[in-house]
Amino acid sequence: MSDLVVGLMSGTSLDGVDAALVEFAGATPEVLATAYVAYPADLREQVLQLHDPGQDDLHRSALLANRLASLYAEATLALLDKAGVATKQVHAIGCHGQTVRHMPQQGYTLQLNNPALLAELTGIAVVADFRSRDIAAGGQGAPLVPALHSALFRDSRRHRIILNLGGIANLTILSPGKPTFGFDCGPGNMLLDAWAKDHLGTSYDDGGLWAASGKVQADLLARLLENEFFSSQPPKSCGREQFNLAWVKSFLSGLESAADVQATLLALTVSAIQQAVLRWCGVVEEIYVCGGGAHNLIMLEQIRTELPQAKVQITDVLGQPADWVEAVAFAWLAKRTLAGLPGNLPEVTGARGLRVLGAIYPA
Repeated sequence: MSDLVVGLMSGTSLDGVDAALVEFAGATPEVLATAYVAYPADLREQVLQLHDPGQDDLHRSALLANRLASLYAEATLALLDKAGVATKQVHAIGCHGQTVRHMPQQGYTLQLNNPALLAELTGIAVVADFRSRDIAAGGQGAPLVPALHSALFRDSRRHRIILNLGGIANLTILSPGKPTFGFDCGPGNMLLDAWAKDHLGTSYDDGGLWAASGKVQADLLARLLENEFFSSQPPKSCGREQFNLAWVKSFLSGLESAADVQATLLALTVSAIQQAVLRWCGVVEEIYVCGGGAHNLIMLEQIRTELPQAKVQITDVLGQPADWVEAVAFAWLAKRTLAGLPGNLPEVTGARGLRVLGAIYPA
């Protein structure tokens, strides 16, 4: 059995596909190579359109799933070519798919993907649909990465948090002598990216510099923070269903400076993180950040300001590059699925117990 697994992640930021070739021969996963394939603009728009009910959704979803599978195959083959590794040397691909609905309270989550086509295009077994079994067991189906965070980053002496700043922000609490805990705490980059796209025509606010040019609107921030998600008790998870541009615009008069709104949205992400840490996480010594938000230097500085008791760094200092932790997580989860091992943490998701996650599509 090969120790090589490809992990593929395409998150709520809708920027593209992260691919990591991970070796599991040692005590901890080792990233051998990485690749990134950006979403074409029209694909991104098609995914966004599916977040709202429309005409012929089933047909459009199926076609988009096929297109995503082709893009996942492109990312995988580019990754293996870069690493000089043949497809027959790879045990499996762990593919998260693209979330278009996340409704655990109604018993389902939907990640667009055609794993059968991905297996056909690559000649590699595929493990997919990781979230559904946890939801079937009464859980949120998310976040799933805390299980890997616990395996990689736990320290027997230090109370740590791993902060994943993707489209959604989630926390993993690693407290010495206690079970791993974690939950989504609110929007990460998702609203910031969407507002930048609307007003700058760029896919993100580089380094948070545009937000830094604006002024936080305290009244607007207070109203945004009144959303019931922020005060609800974990386990909890969220997505575009709760946090989207239409939601933001419902609070605006239209007279606000666009830069001021961006500054306020950044403050929203930071405030949600701060409130979650202070309310649910105890006295935290260290916070390690991963995900695309690790590059938002303004956000990191604001987190340091709001949580001065904790040392804030990115996961690179622990040997795991911040950009690739989620892709590694789905390689790790695929490896566990193929070994018949559970991949969820009931303390995190609220499921009735440990479950083997995912469905396997043989090569």
